[in-house]
Amino acid sequence: MSQPIPTPPKLAKGFRVLVGVKRVIDYAVKVRVAGDGSGVVKKNVKHSMNPFDEIALEEAVRMKESGVAGEVVAVSIGPKEASETLRTACAMGADRAIHIISDCDVEPLAIAKVLSKIVSVEQPNVVIVGKQSIDDDSNQTGQMLAGLLSWPQGTFASSVTFEKEEKDRALVSREVDEGEESLRLTIPCVITADLRLNEPRYATLPNIMKAKRKKITTVDIGKLGVDVKPRFEVLRVMEPPTRKAGSVVESVDELLKGMREAGTL
Repeated sequence: MSQPIPTPPKLAKGFRVLVGVKRVIDYAVKVRVAGDGSGVVKKNVKHSMNPFDEIALEEAVRMKESGVAGEVVAVSIGPKEASETLRTACAMGADRAIHIISDCDVEPLAIAKVLSKIVSVEQPNVVIVGKQSIDDDSNQTGQMLAGLLSWPQGTFASSVTFEKEEKDRALVSREVDEGEESLRLTIPCVITADLRLNEPRYATLPNIMKAKRKKITTVDIGKLGVDVKPRFEVLRVMEPPTRKAGSVVESVDELLKGMREAGTL
């Protein structure tokens, strides 16, 4: 099979960082369920970059600004409108982008397979993605990708640094139930970004104009030779039940009585 993704240029210094960015319904939009219960309404609804992916991209750009990374490559899987998300990524600091065109929703396992195919061509030293997307909240892609690549992974990263003596090791701090955990990862590795990792920058007008000249490679997902067949079927999507109105009690005894009657005590 011919290579659908061109061979990347060699870097003079630093390493290559691959960042996954997803086009999702904007976090400020109130999501509405479709009338037939097949999903949510996406047409004529504002979309933007997944917030956790913005954090991942910001961290990659900071790696480049600190001299650790030499190139930041953004990749997105989605319809033709996803090119807008990639232009935003370029305006935020990505050097170039790869758009894998898919007109249907792609599940986390298929996304991980596609990203592993891109990794085999791009040969990045670090892959960084958001810990989850705000549309399906699966929190699976980064872990699955690390498993497919047999790379070490640092999930839910709240801090990422690189050892001065050993540039081939990344130090990742992550929040766990017991407190904070520190990991030393051998590069190449996969990192997923948590909310506290950083605060993404706004794309300035000059950078937005520069982004129009940055290269976006377009590839049809069918040409990658990856099995993207869905593994599950959505039977029905419905609105969450409406919460009952609360009531004001005059005393603790009345509160306890109400809780006993409701069976919550």
